[in-house]
Amino acid sequence: MVIINSLMATLHHLFAFAVTACLVFEFLTFRKGLTVEEARRIQRVDLWYGISAGLLIAVGLLRVFFFEKGSNYYFHNYAFWIKMALFVIVGLLSIYPTIRFIKWNPTLAENKSPEIPDDEFKRIRLLLHLELTCVALILFAAPMIARGIGML
Repeated sequence: MVIINSLMATLHHLFAFAVTACLVFEFLTFRKGLTVEEARRIQRVDLWYGISAGLLIAVGLLRVFFFEKGSNYYFHNYAFWIKMALFVIVGLLSIYPTIRFIKWNPTLAENKSPEIPDDEFKRIRLLLHLELTCVALILFAAPMIARGIGML
Protein backbone atom coordinates (compact mmCIF):
# COMPACT_ATOMS: atom_id res chain seq x y z
CA MET A 1 0.00 0.00 0.00
CA VAL A 2 2.93 2.35 0.68
CA ILE A 3 4.06 2.08 -2.95
CA ILE A 4 0.55 2.82 -4.23
CA ASN A 5 0.29 5.82 -1.90
CA SER A 6 3.64 7.05 -3.21
CA LEU A 7 2.53 6.52 -6.80
CA MET A 8 -0.70 8.45 -6.19
CA ALA A 9 1.22 11.27 -4.49
CA THR A 10 3.64 11.40 -7.42
CA LEU A 11 0.80 11.56 -9.95
CA HIS A 12 -0.90 14.27 -7.89
CA HIS A 13 2.30 16.32 -7.84
CA LEU A 14 2.98 15.80 -11.56
CA PHE A 15 -0.50 17.01 -12.50
CA ALA A 16 -0.21 19.95 -10.08
CA PHE A 17 3.10 20.92 -11.68
CA ALA A 18 1.58 20.51 -15.16
CA VAL A 19 -1.32 22.82 -14.24
CA THR A 20 1.13 25.35 -12.85
CA ALA A 21 3.46 25.11 -15.86
CA CYS A 22 0.58 25.61 -18.30
CA LEU A 23 -0.68 28.61 -16.37
CA VAL A 24 2.79 30.17 -16.19
CA PHE A 25 3.20 29.58 -19.94
CA GLU A 26 -0.10 31.33 -20.66
CA PHE A 27 0.82 34.20 -18.37
CA LEU A 28 4.23 34.69 -20.02
CA THR A 29 3.05 34.17 -23.59
CA PHE A 30 -0.27 36.04 -23.71
CA ARG A 31 0.25 39.48 -25.19
CA LYS A 32 -1.14 41.80 -27.80
CA GLY A 33 0.01 41.15 -31.35
CA LEU A 34 0.25 37.37 -31.11
CA THR A 35 1.29 35.52 -34.24
CA VAL A 36 -0.92 32.74 -35.55
CA GLU A 37 1.48 30.10 -34.21
CA GLU A 38 1.70 31.77 -30.78
CA ALA A 39 -2.09 31.91 -30.53
CA ARG A 40 -2.39 28.25 -31.52
CA ARG A 41 0.27 27.35 -28.95
CA ILE A 42 -1.69 29.17 -26.24
CA GLN A 43 -4.80 27.22 -27.27
CA ARG A 44 -2.94 23.89 -27.08
CA VAL A 45 -1.43 24.73 -23.71
CA ASP A 46 -4.84 25.84 -22.43
CA LEU A 47 -6.25 22.46 -23.52
CA TRP A 48 -3.47 20.70 -21.58
CA TYR A 49 -4.20 23.01 -18.66
CA GLY A 50 -7.77 21.73 -18.57
CA ILE A 51 -6.78 18.09 -19.05
CA SER A 52 -4.16 18.34 -16.30
CA ALA A 53 -6.65 20.01 -13.95
CA GLY A 54 -9.18 17.24 -14.58
CA LEU A 55 -6.60 14.54 -13.90
CA LEU A 56 -5.44 16.44 -10.81
CA ILE A 57 -9.01 16.43 -9.47
CA ALA A 58 -9.44 12.71 -10.23
CA VAL A 59 -6.18 11.70 -8.56
CA GLY A 60 -6.82 14.08 -5.66
CA LEU A 61 -10.23 12.54 -5.02
CA LEU A 62 -8.75 9.05 -5.18
CA ARG A 63 -6.16 10.12 -2.61
CA VAL A 64 -8.81 11.59 -0.31
CA PHE A 65 -11.17 8.61 -0.44
CA PHE A 66 -8.93 5.58 -0.97
CA PHE A 67 -5.33 6.44 -0.16
CA GLU A 68 -3.26 8.51 2.21
CA LYS A 69 -4.90 9.51 5.48
CA GLY A 70 -8.55 8.95 4.53
CA SER A 71 -11.45 11.31 3.97
CA ASN A 72 -12.07 11.83 7.69
CA TYR A 73 -8.62 13.39 8.04
CA TYR A 74 -9.10 15.76 5.10
CA PHE A 75 -12.70 16.69 5.81
CA HIS A 76 -11.74 17.80 9.32
CA ASN A 77 -8.94 20.08 8.19
CA TYR A 78 -9.77 23.70 7.40
CA ALA A 79 -6.59 24.05 5.28
CA PHE A 80 -7.98 21.29 3.02
CA TRP A 81 -11.20 23.26 2.54
CA ILE A 82 -9.24 26.44 1.84
CA LYS A 83 -7.24 24.52 -0.77
CA MET A 84 -10.44 23.16 -2.34
CA ALA A 85 -12.04 26.62 -2.40
CA LEU A 86 -8.93 28.07 -4.05
CA PHE A 87 -8.96 25.30 -6.64
CA VAL A 88 -12.60 26.08 -7.46
CA ILE A 89 -11.75 29.78 -7.72
CA VAL A 90 -8.89 28.99 -10.13
CA GLY A 91 -11.29 26.92 -12.22
CA LEU A 92 -13.87 29.70 -12.33
CA LEU A 93 -11.26 32.33 -13.16
CA SER A 94 -9.98 30.20 -16.04
CA ILE A 95 -13.34 30.04 -17.82
CA TYR A 96 -13.21 33.46 -19.46
CA PRO A 97 -9.68 33.14 -20.89
CA THR A 98 -10.47 29.65 -22.22
CA ILE A 99 -13.64 30.88 -23.94
CA ARG A 100 -11.74 33.80 -25.47
CA PHE A 101 -8.96 31.50 -26.69
CA ILE A 102 -11.52 29.16 -28.29
CA LYS A 103 -13.20 32.14 -30.01
CA TRP A 104 -9.95 32.71 -31.90
CA ASN A 105 -10.63 29.55 -33.96
CA PRO A 106 -12.38 31.18 -36.96
CA THR A 107 -9.65 33.82 -37.26
CA LEU A 108 -6.89 31.24 -36.89
CA ALA A 109 -8.61 29.00 -39.47
CA GLU A 110 -8.08 31.86 -41.94
CA ASN A 111 -4.42 31.89 -40.86
CA LYS A 112 -4.85 35.36 -39.33
CA SER A 113 -3.66 36.56 -35.95
CA PRO A 114 -6.38 37.19 -33.38
CA GLU A 115 -7.33 40.80 -32.66
CA ILE A 116 -7.42 41.31 -28.90
CA PRO A 117 -9.25 44.48 -27.80
CA ASP A 118 -7.60 46.41 -24.96
CA ASP A 119 -10.36 45.69 -22.41
CA GLU A 120 -10.26 41.96 -23.17
CA PHE A 121 -6.46 41.92 -22.96
CA LYS A 122 -6.51 43.65 -19.56
CA ARG A 123 -9.25 41.33 -18.27
CA ILE A 124 -7.40 38.18 -19.33
CA ARG A 125 -4.11 39.46 -17.85
CA LEU A 126 -5.88 40.19 -14.57
CA LEU A 127 -7.50 36.76 -14.51
CA LEU A 128 -4.17 35.04 -15.22
CA HIS A 129 -2.58 37.07 -12.38
CA LEU A 130 -5.37 36.01 -10.01
CA GLU A 131 -5.11 32.37 -11.05
CA LEU A 132 -1.36 32.38 -10.37
CA THR A 133 -1.94 34.00 -6.99
CA CYS A 134 -4.46 31.32 -6.06
CA VAL A 135 -2.09 28.56 -7.24
CA ALA A 136 0.63 30.01 -4.99
CA LEU A 137 -1.82 29.93 -2.07
CA ILE A 138 -2.74 26.33 -2.91
CA LEU A 139 0.96 25.45 -2.82
CA PHE A 140 1.11 27.04 0.64
CA ALA A 141 -1.96 25.13 1.90
CA ALA A 142 -0.84 21.69 0.66
CA PRO A 143 2.08 21.15 3.08
CA MET A 144 -0.06 22.52 5.91
CA ILE A 145 -2.57 19.76 5.25
CA ALA A 146 0.14 17.10 5.05
CA ARG A 147 1.51 18.21 8.43
CA GLY A 148 -1.88 18.26 10.13
CA ILE A 149 -2.05 22.03 10.45
CA GLY A 150 -5.67 23.12 10.37
CA MET A 151 -7.22 20.11 12.06
CA LEU A 152 -10.58 20.91 13.57
